[in-house]
Amino acid sequence: MKPKVYLVGAGPGDPGLITVKGKECIEAAEVVIYDYLASPALLKYAQPSAELIYVGKEGGDHTLSQDQINDLIVEKAKTNATVTRLKGGDPFIFGRGGEEAEVLVKAGISFEIVPGVTSAIAAPAYAGIPLTHREYTSTVAFVTGHEDPAKEASSIDWPSLAKGIGTLVFFMGVKNLPNIVRELSAHGKSPATAVALIRWGTTPQQMTVSGTLANIVERVNAAGLKAPAIIVVGDVVGLRDTLKWFESRPLMGKRIVVTRARQQASALVKILTDLGADCLECPTIRVVPPDDETALNEAIENLAVYDWIVFTSVNGVSFFFERLFSQNKDVRVLAHMRTAAIGPATAQRLFEFGLKSDIVPQTYRAESVVEAFRREDLQGKKILLPRAKEARPVLPLELTRMGAEVDEVIAYHTINDLDNADVLIKALEDKTIDIITFTSSSTVKNFKDLLPADRFKQLIADVKVASIGPITAETAKELGFDVHIIADTFTIAGLCDAILEYYKK
Repeated sequence: MKPKVYLVGAGPGDPGLITVKGKECIEAAEVVIYDYLASPALLKYAQPSAELIYVGKEGGDHTLSQDQINDLIVEKAKTNATVTRLKGGDPFIFGRGGEEAEVLVKAGISFEIVPGVTSAIAAPAYAGIPLTHREYTSTVAFVTGHEDPAKEASSIDWPSLAKGIGTLVFFMGVKNLPNIVRELSAHGKSPATAVALIRWGTTPQQMTVSGTLANIVERVNAAGLKAPAIIVVGDVVGLRDTLKWFESRPLMGKRIVVTRARQQASALVKILTDLGADCLECPTIRVVPPDDETALNEAIENLAVYDWIVFTSVNGVSFFFERLFSQNKDVRVLAHMRTAAIGPATAQRLFEFGLKSDIVPQTYRAESVVEAFRREDLQGKKILLPRAKEARPVLPLELTRMGAEVDEVIAYHTINDLDNADVLIKALEDKTIDIITFTSSSTVKNFKDLLPADRFKQLIADVKVASIGPITAETAKELGFDVHIIADTFTIAGLCDAILEYYKK
């Protein structure tokens, strides 16, 4: 194998803006060398065995110098590793990708350039500012706001920029904003020209300050806006009042902790993120197979004796079928059985395996399943109930009282996930958390276990708690949480609706 380096543009911050090819390069890499402005969320695409190396440069605090980064890329490539160099924005637009490519040529190492969505385009778009518009301008220029300090004189043609270009986009220019304003004004740009600075564009932390050349420095100082930010100068900035969309989303600026197990969190994270929230994924539980699968295996071997199979969670469905398939069986062995699912998500997961639920209660809790079964004759019927080790006892007890013979078998159980405890505690200490979401009683219990007992009340002070339903809410209250939001519909969508309604009020 010959070494290969991919210089990949990671996009401006929103991980959804990575290109398809960029994602493929991350997946293929044995070494990923990534920047400060490359979204950490993209690292989830890397192989578990991949070496991840951070080389961020932030406001003068450089993990490695550019020369050291160049040497590192060459060093890793010479081990015959596939190296993905993940750079914020686009590698060839003020990304120093050209310099890194030159070093690879000199070292005789094969490389590819994978363009990325540059922040010069994306940040204004997310702020509602089109860089070109038929009624405003047909010209745009990208300019560094931070030239090489070793240069004896500026290479920027300020007279041409001030008079000949409709829209100007400056990179890395927050500290140099007074000089940019001074140069443009001195060379003929009207003081009334609209200006906007967009910080952390395309991310939930996006912040925009707008004004004119005459007052933008004062407004930026008053807002306390810091780097990294893009500066846009031109009449198109005036369209922001009409076209802004990203910062107008209802949960913009809210930081929400998602405590759900990692393999289940994506749906909740996506909905909240689409609504503008900044989601901090801190799964408090990990869903794993039971320590002893004997009972589940025996139940699967004897499926012929059961009349019903009842699923109370998506996990129950997934783990049951995983064991079923591992025994070289398929859904045909369930053809004689009737099915019940506790809610639409569980029913949908069951349908993905080819089975439609005969019972889906109107509300999604064990008591509702019991109520739905009152219309059925259960006398002498055998029911298989594969579910969590920690599940509430109400369902098997009530079904037994109706005359059924219930075999409750453990399909999975939950364990503490401590991987993100430090990140969570630091965020609570910094008072940067607005809401904690709980989707089950186990997420509540394990979340509390993550926090130092003597600082529990102090850490969660002023943080809102949102529960997927009354059972989870009751657990939270018993453990000392104040619960502010309880979903009326006990689903992920219902939880998000309840959070929205809370902020509307």
